[in-house]
Amino acid sequence: MAGVVTALVAVFAVSFIAIIVGVHVTELHTNWCLLLVIAVFLAILSVYSFIGCHQGNNRHVCVLVLGDIGRSPRMQYHAVSLSKHGYNVSFVGFLGTKPHEDVSANEKITIIPISEVKGLGVGPKILKYVTKVVLQSLQLLYTLLNIKDHSHVLMQNPPGLPSIAVTWLVCRLRGTKLIIDWHNYGYTIMALTHGQKHPIVRVAKWYEKFFGRFSSHNLCVTTAMREDLLKNWKITATTLYDKPPLLFKETPLECQHKLFMRMAKVYPQFQANEPGSEDVELTAFTQRRGSTGAVRPAGKRPALLLSSTSWTEDEDFSILLKALEDYEDFVNGGESLPDLVCVITGKGPQKEYYTKMIDSKSFKHIKICTPWLEAEDYPRLLGSADLGVCLHKSSSGLDLPMKVVDMFGCCLPVCAIHFQCLHELVKHDENGLIFQDSKELATQLKSLLSDFPSGEGKLDLFRRNLRSSGQQRWEENWDQTVLPLLTANNR
Repeated sequence: MAGVVTALVAVFAVSFIAIIVGVHVTELHTNWCLLLVIAVFLAILSVYSFIGCHQGNNRHVCVLVLGDIGRSPRMQYHAVSLSKHGYNVSFVGFLGTKPHEDVSANEKITIIPISEVKGLGVGPKILKYVTKVVLQSLQLLYTLLNIKDHSHVLMQNPPGLPSIAVTWLVCRLRGTKLIIDWHNYGYTIMALTHGQKHPIVRVAKWYEKFFGRFSSHNLCVTTAMREDLLKNWKITATTLYDKPPLLFKETPLECQHKLFMRMAKVYPQFQANEPGSEDVELTAFTQRRGSTGAVRPAGKRPALLLSSTSWTEDEDFSILLKALEDYEDFVNGGESLPDLVCVITGKGPQKEYYTKMIDSKSFKHIKICTPWLEAEDYPRLLGSADLGVCLHKSSSGLDLPMKVVDMFGCCLPVCAIHFQCLHELVKHDENGLIFQDSKELATQLKSLLSDFPSGEGKLDLFRRNLRSSGQQRWEENWDQTVLPLLTANNR
């Protein structure tokens, strides 16, 4: 170790002399000084990397998301899987939404909060954005350099600006491995707001492509994305499909009733139309007899339609609202269809916009509520629903909606809007239906719910198909795909 320290001191001494000499040389040509500075920087980087590589292997991994930890389920699953295999995890991200209890109560997982930097409050937009990136970079650099020595950094992209470059630099300094988990392309999400040709979007695309190549390993969410990364950016990745963890499963009827009773205290859409008696406890969907404690579905209950969203530009909820208007027309026209309670969960920037749109509707046979659920209640509600709806249209056409993965884990059939690689997840007419527009969605709702709740229609066929499909779960998938990447470097 003494030899390494001596080498480091020598490098700094040489650096100082080189820069002094470079200043004099630049009287003739300024490029020489720049070249010397770059050479010195690379020399220092190499020595730091040498030190890091000789610190020995350890079982400590940093998981990084430049976003809300509580709203980053895949990264939470990574952290839990790492902890189950004996790794200590430093989980870096924003503390907005409460993480799942498996994360927050795990002794092997330490959450290291960082704050979301806003940038300058005045001045041109480009200046605000640049200052935000610079300040976020400095905060992230400081945070990562102060984390205990770790063997790998597993980071989510997007968002990757500025986290990819900063994380790569820290990994080089400390001799650790960088694994990027590609959920999508950040520049395509930015393009939804600014357009493909905007200078910021072009810079973001170059940035992702350039720095993405410096990672030690790459994961991605679809085969289509893996092929695109290799073809267009020369980045080799391993496909790690989103799979539901074991907590996503069908909810027993008694647990459904307890959940509905709690939700009915806050959301009137879950309340029964008629008050219960002294011996009967009622919700809109279930009833419990006090004398026996037995729970059964409520008579002539509504169908529970569920969708979840981040309320962003890549999901157009006006499609669902128009389809619900058509469904209402079907009922008013004499079709034998159940009433609907439509629950749309999630937080996001466009929630207020769509909430106003929802409030402007006057439905007789449809009730809509937009709750935010605790992490433990979300899978319980999915496991209690009758049909899921997904309006996610990938900005790149290369990622898959995790909400559908969760729905399938609960054996919940889904109607999903079409995009490029959706077929990797939703098998039309087998585990759900794929639609193109609001008219087609309305027709599908009518078809699937025409026999409700008989248990003999296509909706129940899809549910039986999901039950018998033998779905792989996250834990098994992670052990087969990610664990070998970590252990290979320790052999």
